[in-house]
Amino acid sequence: MVFINKNFMLQNEKAKELYHSYAKDMPIYDYHCHLDPKQIAVNHQFKDVTELWLSGDHYKWRAMRANGISEEKITGNASSKEKFKAWAETVEACIGNPLYHWTHLELKRYFDIDEQLNGENWEKIYKLANKAIKEKGLSSQVLIEQSNVVFIGTTDNPTDSLEYHDQINKDQSFNVKVAPSFRPDEAFALGEQKFVDFLEKLNSNTSSKIVTYKGMINVLEQRIEFFDKKGCVASDHGVSTLTYSDSSDDEIESIFLKTISNEFVSSEEIAKYQTRLLIDLAGFYYDRDWVMQIHFGAIRNNNHNMFNLLGADAGFDSIKDQTDVAYSINQLLNAMNKKGKLPKMIIYNLNPAYNDIVASAVANFQNNEEGIKGKIQFGAGWWFNDTERGMLRQMETLADNGLLMHFVGMLTDSRSFISYPRHEYFRRILCNYVGENVENGKIPNDDILLKKLIQNICYHNAKNYFKNES
Repeated sequence: MVFINKNFMLQNEKAKELYHSYAKDMPIYDYHCHLDPKQIAVNHQFKDVTELWLSGDHYKWRAMRANGISEEKITGNASSKEKFKAWAETVEACIGNPLYHWTHLELKRYFDIDEQLNGENWEKIYKLANKAIKEKGLSSQVLIEQSNVVFIGTTDNPTDSLEYHDQINKDQSFNVKVAPSFRPDEAFALGEQKFVDFLEKLNSNTSSKIVTYKGMINVLEQRIEFFDKKGCVASDHGVSTLTYSDSSDDEIESIFLKTISNEFVSSEEIAKYQTRLLIDLAGFYYDRDWVMQIHFGAIRNNNHNMFNLLGADAGFDSIKDQTDVAYSINQLLNAMNKKGKLPKMIIYNLNPAYNDIVASAVANFQNNEEGIKGKIQFGAGWWFNDTERGMLRQMETLADNGLLMHFVGMLTDSRSFISYPRHEYFRRILCNYVGENVENGKIPNDDILLKKLIQNICYHNAKNYFKNES
């Protein structure tokens, strides 16, 4: 029996009906990912399946290391065939990990391969996949369009020129809207070299000389305005710890001066600075009707030997815990709200222990006069929660504390052009969850209601939530 069959993950009759009737063919509105806009702009042609599948994918790298694969065959100089063979040998050990499901969904959807990849058939599948890449012309743009994607939100540094977004938008043969997203993480990195480097880039890009916090904020707003003119609809912030601490203008300027003077900055001063920066940036986003995304709870680059060898984003991050999560979220949202500058917002927590905390906090700030449904969102299962269990926990928590009907649904959060089956995976899990509740009598078997619920979450909510003038 074929593993990825039409009813994969659909464990009840209602789930099968919901998926095939309402979810399967919905377009994908991928509002947050890490695809390279240059590769989209130039319609990058992949040389082989190893480049397409394994390059930059730290999810797979972590699994390969756990399988005893040498770094030479992961991020090193081994040949494409050697790396693919090492991955194939790892796949059969991934039973229970979503990578096993994703791998076979991707083989099925892009290469028409129904076999389970393993250490015995790797060479056959390597040849078949490479043949498909060549014969089907599986370039970056072809893969996006084949996946039924209508919108992509990339992740971009405030200092980026966005020239490749311009190139994409001028390409009349490519009909997918690709918008930049403003990601100012380096502006939060007090006491780190990347903060100093970031200020230098801002100075260079804007012909400025930033010596005060107010000066930096003014320059950041200039960059936000530049992004807005390029079609940006969202910002994103990856903070390790979400904190809240009040401060005066003088305190913030003093902290900033200490930072650029290479003086020691305490953890409390960093909390004050990060609090102020999030609140000030939120005001700029509110003025432009952007969605503010906050991803919190990752502790990064834990293996220092490997960080020194490979740098960041190489598969050595994990879930962080912290105190006062509930206080911090509520106070941040409250401070933005008191200023009348609370933007649409999605908060993603990496630690699932905080699901109920986040879901109950965002429910306190849904009131608005614009008629926005689910203005403050409890975000989809992210990173280590991008699993069947993680997705279910997130949806159940949202349903407990808020309105599942207005959930903006899934995102890829990926650097891979063949990660779009993650949306299919999510949709199958969603339909199975809803179908199970229908069959258990917890949700009415009302096709009009169920169609609205499924299609809202799969596509319509995200499309309506993000400002998209295309």
